[in-house]
Amino acid sequence: MTNDSGNVVFALLTGAALGAAFGVLFAPDKGSETREKIRTKAVDAKNDLTDKVTHAKEELSKTIKDKKEEFDHKLEETLSHMSYKADDIIATLERKLEELKKKNAQLQK
Repeated sequence: MTNDSGNVVFALLTGAALGAAFGVLFAPDKGSETREKIRTKAVDAKNDLTDKVTHAKEELSKTIKDKKEEFDHKLEETLSHMSYKADDIIATLERKLEELKKKNAQLQK
């Protein structure tokens, strides 16, 4: 996503610079009018870039939030599964201990 955003910014700035250069070279208007058009296009490009950066930040924040929620869910699921397995192991060990106690009691007679 970062590389795509960088490409978009580069393309936007390149386009704005080329547009301004061609506008100055081929402008049929007076210099003051041409400068005003360049200024307007630069402001538009700046606003567009600001909107794209804001959108990229929002998307990144949303992605981070979603991934954190997914991680928390998987962690909770794993811990729950491990707890279940631990209970199962403890129960098995308790059964084996009872069996050993019975065998030991028989050997003591």
